[in-house]
Amino acid sequence: MTILYLLIPLSLILLGLAVWAFFWAVKHDQFDDLEGPAHRILFDDDENDLPPEQRAARKKTASSSQDNQEPPA
Repeated sequence: MTILYLLIPLSLILLGLAVWAFFWAVKHDQFDDLEGPAHRILFDDDENDLPPEQRAARKKTASSSQDNQEPPA
């Protein structure tokens, strides 16, 4: 029975920490984009992972391939 004098305040402290962590996460926009990471994993190539030279080369080839396409009839 005397253990309750320790467990009740300890549980209230842990509850307070959990509530504080939740409000901190909400304040720092941790729950803004819940679907973005799920969609982002579907893309194979991440432009930010490439060095600047490869990024420029890929952009150049992408723009030239778009110029060579014929419009649909």
